[in-house]
Amino acid sequence: MKLGAGPAFHLPELGGVVDGITADAPETVRLETVYYDTPDLRLARWGVSLRRRAGEGWTLKLAPSRSGALLERDELTFQGPGNKPPRAALEVVRAYVRNSGLVPVARLSTMRKRVRLSDASGTRVAEVVDDEVSVRDGRRVAARFREIEVEVIGGNGASDAVIDPLVTRLRGAGAGAPDLTPKHIRAIGPRAVEPPEVASTPLVAGAASMDVIKNALADSVANLLHHDPLVRTGRDPEAVHQARVATRKLRSNLRTFGPLLDPEWTEPLRSELGWLAGSLGAVRDREVLLERLQESAKSLPASDGRSAAALLKLLEVEIDALRRKLGEDLDSDRYIDLLERLVLGAHEPRTMPDADQAAAGQLPALATTPWRRLRSAVRNLPDSPTDPELHRIRILAKRARYAAEAVAPVSGPDAAAFARAAAKLQTVLGEHQDSVTAQAWLRGARVTGRRAFVAGELIALEHIAAGKSRGDWPKAWKSLDRKKLRDWMPSTDPSKDG
Repeated sequence: MKLGAGPAFHLPELGGVVDGITADAPETVRLETVYYDTPDLRLARWGVSLRRRAGEGWTLKLAPSRSGALLERDELTFQGPGNKPPRAALEVVRAYVRNSGLVPVARLSTMRKRVRLSDASGTRVAEVVDDEVSVRDGRRVAARFREIEVEVIGGNGASDAVIDPLVTRLRGAGAGAPDLTPKHIRAIGPRAVEPPEVASTPLVAGAASMDVIKNALADSVANLLHHDPLVRTGRDPEAVHQARVATRKLRSNLRTFGPLLDPEWTEPLRSELGWLAGSLGAVRDREVLLERLQESAKSLPASDGRSAAALLKLLEVEIDALRRKLGEDLDSDRYIDLLERLVLGAHEPRTMPDADQAAAGQLPALATTPWRRLRSAVRNLPDSPTDPELHRIRILAKRARYAAEAVAPVSGPDAAAFARAAAKLQTVLGEHQDSVTAQAWLRGARVTGRRAFVAGELIALEHIAAGKSRGDWPKAWKSLDRKKLRDWMPSTDPSKDG
């Protein structure tokens, strides 16, 4: 947590502020720090920072998450020469930098007074620093400011119990209100707090279709860019999933808005997005499979635990290989070129002239085609659909859902409700497909002896799960196939459903 401080503020005594915690004597150090960014400040605008501090090396801070007045950030450290950002750090933020370069954007000299706090065992639990910062422009001091920072060491589970009393003591001594603005943002000024390179904007009443299209594309491109560093570092288990969702939504939106977009622009984009989705999906599908089988293995007899672990180790090896391949794809010029095209498209999609018309009169009709295809496919199913047929229904449900979500900004809450119902159908059928995939992997695993026996046990469990999903999906379909959920759709000719 960061707090403001005026010239007259003095750090109070912090020992005993929490029972069992002692404070070391204050120490004073001088810090010389240089922050690097692209000329248009892409990192800062995404909430990311890359700095070199004399004597400490390079630190990369990823986009923060906020919990009230607390700031939580992932920090990565790198070694390298002082005049050029290390390659390993650049690889993490390559999606933001792409074909641009990094240059010094802020130089700070800080006089820091630091107090470390430790528990009864001598383990450091927190740190309070009083920073007097000078922003330098060459030899000239361009600005000065002061801030107090309270940092709780991660992993000790005592953040609230430590931070709250510390902040109370500091505020009582005259520290200002919490202010989460990072130092380099203060130093750079207003340009650093502009929206990220890609961001949606509020839609006004009577917005044109082009505006809705731009917002839909911008949301997904921003989601992809935000999760890219987390995919590369593996610091968020959901990052691959979110990046994959972003690519799928982009492909779906390009399809949904297709009549209002230049096909010579959309088709190559959809093709490249399909390539990226495939690479992300290969990792994500296997990760989901591993989680699923690990959970199923818990229900096996304890005597089968070691054999189950050995069996699933084969899956972990597969995932490691797929992650390496994904890393190669993300480092490729092909991917960077795709990102450049997506960023440009989020700002200036190549629309047809009709896209200048009011969205409310155009876009809802575009969501009817995915719905008709889904309804027709369900009606043409045999009494006992095959696994591939149910998987096809899941894909069509997902397309209908994404189409409804894309036009919801102008179709209102009814379209959003339809999308939620479609998502429930997609989830039930996704559970079925996951079970089918698990059975296929288990049957294909080249194992013998006890591991083969365990594979058979897991296949039996997955067969039961698939049967349950088969029994559940018709109910989810009936919930979706209700007329009142489609009141937002323009009327269609039922004869076209075939």
